[in-house]
Amino acid sequence: MSDIDRSSSEDNISVSSQEETNADSKMDFSEDEEDLITRLYNLLGQRWALIAGRIPGRSAEEIKKYCSRRYASD
Repeated sequence: MSDIDRSSSEDNISVSSQEETNADSKMDFSEDEEDLITRLYNLLGQRWALIAGRIPGRSAEEIKKYCSRRYASD
């Protein structure tokens, strides 16, 4: 029975690692995206949905998290 317990806990660890990797890779922005986000943020402010609407495949939440992380130390 301990073999079953061990394998299921290993599965949970690998799934968690994959989720973190997917979240990190999804938060990687290209230089073009970063430039566009900066310009739109300067123009629109914290209107995340409008900014995300100009960047295909990005959600307002991703844009908000990116800006929070990027400009947190400024």
